Amino acid sequence: MLTFKAANWLVSLCSPMLLSTFSHFSLFHMAANMYVLWSFSSSIVSLLGCEQFIAVYLSAGVISTFVSYVAKMATGRFEPSLGASGAIMTVLAAVCTKMPEAKLAIILLPMFTFTAGSALKAIIAFDTAGLALGWRLFDHAAHLGGALFGMWYVTYGHELIWKNREPLVKAWHEMRTKNSGKGGGGRSN
Repeated sequence: MLTFKAANWLVSLCSPMLLSTFSHFSLFHMAANMYVLWSFSSSIVSLLGCEQFIAVYLSAGVISTFVSYVAKMATGRFEPSLGASGAIMTVLAAVCTKMPEAKLAIILLPMFTFTAGSALKAIIAFDTAGLALGWRLFDHAAHLGGALFGMWYVTYGHELIWKNREPLVKAWHEMRTKNSGKGGGGRSN
């Protein structure tokens, strides 16, 4: 069982990783991230549903920031990790993995189209090169962490996590119902 002290430590450790997902370096940085999120949001919501999308997106923010922190510690670079791009890469990678034949285009070059599968491979190659060569324009580690999480989640995670949540939810409701008569703060339905 998680003690209050351990739970408090866990929250204080993870909350900066979650909150950095909502912080950006500039207005342009935020606008670019929100445009990409908007472009893929209807596809990911139709694949996962609203609740699962929110859970995956917030988890992706923590996971991609953690991957970024690990890479920065390994390379001795200690600049902040800000932005939603790691979580957005999760969304992009999930959509591209589930719909690899979908046609995509670049915003200013709509005449050049390519498949989602090809786009995902190119982005992963670009971010791998950026991480290996030490490029600092983007947070390549966060992008890779987000992309790998998105690919993993739609391939395996949905079955392992989301579809098996029912016993946990049922246990939570039983615990709340059992404690409702003892002043436990739960409400009975």
